[in-house]
Amino acid sequence: MSDHAVSPAWMARQSDVDAIVGGRHGDPFAVLGPHDTPEGPVVRAFVPHAEFLDVVDSAGRVAARLDRRDDAGFFEGLLKGKAAKLGRRYTLRATNRSASWDLIDPYAFAPFLGATDDYLLVEGTHRRLFERLGAQVVEHEGVAGVNFAVWAPNAARVSVVGDFNAWDGRRHQMRKRIDSGLWEIFAPGVDVGAVYKYEIVAADGRLLPLKADPFGFGSEMRPSTASVVVRTDRFEWTDAEWIAKRPGDDRRRPMSVYEVHLGSWAKADWGRFLTWDELADRLIPYAAGLGFTHLELLPISEHPFDASWGYQPIGLFAPTRRFGEPEGFARFVDKAHAAGLGVILDWVPAHFPTDEHGLREFDGGPLYEHADPRRGFHPDWNTAIYDFGRPEVVSMLCANALFWLERYHIDGLRVDAVASMLYLDYSRKEGEWLPNEDGGRDNREAVAFLRRVNELVYGLGTGAVTIAEESTAWPGVSAPVYAGGLGFGFKWNMGWMHDTLDFMSREAIHRRWHHDQLTFGLLYAFAENFVLPLSHDEVVHGKGSLIGKMTGDHWQKFANLRAYYGFMWGHPGKKLLFMGQEFGQWAEWNHDKSLDWHLTDYPEHRGLQSLLRDLNRVYRDTPALHARDCEQEGFRWVVVEDRDQSVYAFVRFGEWGDPPVLVVSNFTPMPRDHYRLGFPRAGRWREILNSDAACYGGSNMGNGGEIRVEERESHGLPASAAILVPPLATVMFEWVGE
Repeated sequence: MSDHAVSPAWMARQSDVDAIVGGRHGDPFAVLGPHDTPEGPVVRAFVPHAEFLDVVDSAGRVAARLDRRDDAGFFEGLLKGKAAKLGRRYTLRATNRSASWDLIDPYAFAPFLGATDDYLLVEGTHRRLFERLGAQVVEHEGVAGVNFAVWAPNAARVSVVGDFNAWDGRRHQMRKRIDSGLWEIFAPGVDVGAVYKYEIVAADGRLLPLKADPFGFGSEMRPSTASVVVRTDRFEWTDAEWIAKRPGDDRRRPMSVYEVHLGSWAKADWGRFLTWDELADRLIPYAAGLGFTHLELLPISEHPFDASWGYQPIGLFAPTRRFGEPEGFARFVDKAHAAGLGVILDWVPAHFPTDEHGLREFDGGPLYEHADPRRGFHPDWNTAIYDFGRPEVVSMLCANALFWLERYHIDGLRVDAVASMLYLDYSRKEGEWLPNEDGGRDNREAVAFLRRVNELVYGLGTGAVTIAEESTAWPGVSAPVYAGGLGFGFKWNMGWMHDTLDFMSREAIHRRWHHDQLTFGLLYAFAENFVLPLSHDEVVHGKGSLIGKMTGDHWQKFANLRAYYGFMWGHPGKKLLFMGQEFGQWAEWNHDKSLDWHLTDYPEHRGLQSLLRDLNRVYRDTPALHARDCEQEGFRWVVVEDRDQSVYAFVRFGEWGDPPVLVVSNFTPMPRDHYRLGFPRAGRWREILNSDAACYGGSNMGNGGEIRVEERESHGLPASAAILVPPLATVMFEWVGE
């Protein structure tokens, strides 16, 4: 066209054509697609590699040929006659010297998102973002495809790129929703399995590294980092009965958790990861057979680095591809429920890694992270910290919590690194942190976020629980929000874990000087709803294994650990044990290797495994050992000050009418014969567990399976008996009648 020729009014301005072709247009929908003009309807399209572009009707007939305005593939044309009546329902047929192909114009569709999505996102209250953002496989205006939507308010341009458009950022330039900063485009014909990322141009014109979808529901196998279109809403669940029974007071139920890192629990041939289905076939019956009530999985959200164990996630909505497709994870959860196992996920809202394809400076500057590095960067882990004061970020994280519970029927979330969220000066020196508005160190925005998440989770009424890994004395972590607490269901008792492990690592002859390390925890045992955790953190980074921490010769090490487990399972609080410790793995946990399963061929390791099975059975079947885990009335000391003999004894009580249980532990290798103990009732007491039994590898000392308790006061209780307390052992007795 001559520079001096007058262009028809319906034609796009050359500046708009150049911007579309150059991938720099801020509002591509204002140019591309069908548009009404005074002269009639106009269709414009950008189709690289096409020499000719025709508008085709529903019968496949060519209705009009568009003019090529730019050799890069920009076409436009005024529709006349019958073609003018096609409206938005047309197909484009592209042709070049070697091929012809049909495509549906993505710019012919109205928005998928609505004003409510904008409003709730900006307000921070959008609970269903996982149904709106990301790659939604939908039928939009009668056409099947995928609607892509992403939040990038500061971007000058956002495109979705993938294997469906040759990773060309000019092909699917997205519509910006000004009220919220959301970008969206419906891509007709795209389906499950498509691989994609977002191409973002920052406000200053920089083309950023390609970004994975923050709401991606599937991902590629590392080291590849693209998102994958998947469906998470069509799995056929069979766990309706499990879900219906789940609501209730979990404080009064048994909870014995088997914590697992799926990548190293066991390996398949040639060291590959087990698939979700292989894990379901092997791990689930194993954990259920040992009597655990729950599996707790170290983070399974997609993460780029194996050695992070999942604690530096990038794909918060995507089960990691290491073990297979998302449908496989759904089958895993469904099979766990069928076997009577709940599934708890480690959830990481405290921080995120700075990999360039992730959330860091997502649209060219701080967006998901706090802009001030004194609040937005974590020195311990070299990670970014979410901006908990930004409503859109809170919306995303809250929606993520609900996503796992609703889409994958997860039974609970164990929230990682809560202490790092609560304190602005966590792991920071003077001058390296930014105080709150009152000059204090508490992160009030993070507190409000945690309360909001817990309100939402418990507000579902489905029986899902939340558990805090919180290592400080922050008050009311497991108190309800309405009572001023953070609203978690449970809190890990890190103090109990540190004190008791330190005690067990001492030679028996020295334990008398550290007697209170096993008693001190009862001073605060009911201040929170506690879980007693012997977690992965205690068997890495040079700490050795649990069996390796025990003192004495080979036999004594196993006896010590058996006695310790007995004490723990008798102690108030829910239980958690990391994989491998149930059979006494000698080696420190290595995330790159399978557990040392060959050790279970040896009797002492099999015996420890059998003890765990019986401890879980007794714990689950005996209300006195779990029904009042979180109540002072469920516990009474009997022997608390026998330092010289390192003997401890206490009574556990359930509800009215439940038989009480007396637990006695001896942490020296000397048996204590004729040791008089107070009992709350006279009569027959049955020995329901003895960690020194021969079947566990013990010396088989005991009391013949049952004792007679006489009406003779001792230790402030109305009845007593003189018993044999085996060496390095815990024994439990349950009242069975007069």
